[in-house]
Amino acid sequence: MTTQTGFSKRTVSPFRYDVVGSFLRPQALKAARAQVAAGTLDAAGLKAVEDREIIKLIQAQEAAGLKAVTDGEFRRSWWHLDFFWGLQGIAKKQLTQGYVFNAEETRAESATVTGKISGENHPFVTHFKFVQAHVKAGVQVKQTLPAPAQCLAELQRPENIAALRQVYATDAAAVKALAAAYHQVLEDLYAAGARTIQLDDCTWGMLAGNHTKGAETGAVSARNDAVLDQNKQLYLTVNNEAIKDLPADLTINTHICRGNYHSTWASAGGYDSVADPLFNQENVSAYYLEYDSDRAGGFEPLKLVSDDKLVVLGLITSKSGELEDRQTIIDRIHEAAKYVPLDRLCLSTQCGFASTEEGNVLTPAQQWAKIGLVKSIATEVWGA
Repeated sequence: MTTQTGFSKRTVSPFRYDVVGSFLRPQALKAARAQVAAGTLDAAGLKAVEDREIIKLIQAQEAAGLKAVTDGEFRRSWWHLDFFWGLQGIAKKQLTQGYVFNAEETRAESATVTGKISGENHPFVTHFKFVQAHVKAGVQVKQTLPAPAQCLAELQRPENIAALRQVYATDAAAVKALAAAYHQVLEDLYAAGARTIQLDDCTWGMLAGNHTKGAETGAVSARNDAVLDQNKQLYLTVNNEAIKDLPADLTINTHICRGNYHSTWASAGGYDSVADPLFNQENVSAYYLEYDSDRAGGFEPLKLVSDDKLVVLGLITSKSGELEDRQTIIDRIHEAAKYVPLDRLCLSTQCGFASTEEGNVLTPAQQWAKIGLVKSIATEVWGA
């Protein structure tokens, strides 16, 4: 193996090799959740299982050499809804239809506004503290959260918009409240010791997926640039408002996704239609970008990434257990470096291994083999 030299050393997230954050749920946790559903295990019993399995996961991540670890999202059923339900003024809602993916439909749950939205006493702060208390010295904890734009998009769904409008008459009012609520959670996480936050965001991927469709209906038609631009500005505003005026040593990164449920996907389309303003105006430090299939398009939109930002190339898929060809991945890294200097690039899986508790279709052994491949390639390319 030939290791290149001369690259800057990454001391804060993202590191040269990384993962998005969610992991396959262990059987013990699945069994405990089934017991809760059956009424044979209480909340305290479930928490005890979660605690035990999260500690095991932390140790496994450390053994794999990850420099920033997560709780695997083991306390969540969904990557996004559980966070929304933890905000004041938002509650769980049952629907008649789930999210529609390429090959499957999810469970039918959502989030609805029940009153003024705020971020006090969010349970994710306690979840973070648990992980922080169980990592080795020198290992960072990455807290993953669904982006503010993702929450706004959920509340704007046709099934939810009436409840949103009962409390917030305009999008501007909703944006202000959501941004403030998120800002409170971020400040509370910082006070608890968090220094790395990752905002997971499917809104840009969905817009990109609709870049040749009528954005207001999803029906195949000529692109509606006015609606596309309106949504881009709305998502940019709520995300930037939520993360402004935070401590300088709090790193905010984002992960852009096209859907990840049981190894299926929800949208397809390159970054071309959203790169401006996503890559040059969203005030994050790094972008974790899905690039594991041709559904993500080419690397050319990366030329719009601001000079002070990093890009984490999600070239290793989490949707399949089959290992990628090593040289193909290395070649693709260097192809991306035509648009963003190699020193500002990192490598990761394209998404988490279990964005919902169902998990993707691969084994735990394959999951860890994927992480090992990411680390090995990154070490060869950057000397990570």
